[in-house]
Amino acid sequence: MSCLGHLVLKAHLRAQDLLHAEAGQDLVEYSLLVAMIALACIAGVRHVATAVNAVFSNVSGSLA
Repeated sequence: MSCLGHLVLKAHLRAQDLLHAEAGQDLVEYSLLVAMIALACIAGVRHVATAVNAVFSNVSGSLA
């Protein structure tokens, strides 16, 4: 086998290993979970901020 053929075979085997590897799968799943939790927190904080703003506006209006 020529040197080029050997390199092509090694590259092919490495590509097959990468396609069937599951080592990074957990990291991706945890990253997606953290992203979804962050989006939920942002939405919740916006809702709370709106409610707090309304309360302070009502108190300010009552004092004036």
